[in-house]
Amino acid sequence: MKLRYSPTSPFVRKVVVAAMETGLDQRIERIPTTVAPTRRNDDVARENPLVKIPALTTDEGLVIYDSAVICEYLDTLHEGAKLFPPAGKARWIALRQQALGDGVLDAAILGRYETLRPAEFQWPDWIDAQLRKVRGALSALEMECESGDLAPVAAEETPSIGQITIGCALAYLEFRYPAEAWRERHRRLAAWYDQLAQRRAMRETMPA
Repeated sequence: MKLRYSPTSPFVRKVVVAAMETGLDQRIERIPTTVAPTRRNDDVARENPLVKIPALTTDEGLVIYDSAVICEYLDTLHEGAKLFPPAGKARWIALRQQALGDGVLDAAILGRYETLRPAEFQWPDWIDAQLRKVRGALSALEMECESGDLAPVAAEETPSIGQITIGCALAYLEFRYPAEAWRERHRRLAAWYDQLAQRRAMRETMPA
């Protein structure tokens, strides 16, 4: 399998963490790829008409995108504990948490793109609107820690796709938005993340 890869993309990282947690990472060749919102990458466009990464080409030549679909595909290729619970409440919590983590990343990336525009063209209200989404999601995750829906992952356990996505989202905030200082407002969430961050898959994929 071949994965369109960038070490600073949180959505790519999500896929790589999922591959490592399921023991599939050695079967995936990483293809270094750069995409930007204002510059077309024709190689990526031929595989993904949205011109986004990650995109995975399977051994059979099928191209799969985006990160959620790739992770679900990878989860069908191993016999261990599943990232996507098969049924019941645990499944819906995992999918909801994946959606929340992906939403944090979408908002954070849109806000970052705005800061990369020339200063005279930046729209501060847009950046603030994206960060309000992020802050609301973090408050919800703090409540999930309190309720137990976002539970610690023991060393011998396999995290769910929701837990992986949230971990990657929190790491991205620390990487790109250090001034947000989200840990000070969400101490239970910070403690949860610090435990998850000790896993090999999270340590070895940390953006730099």
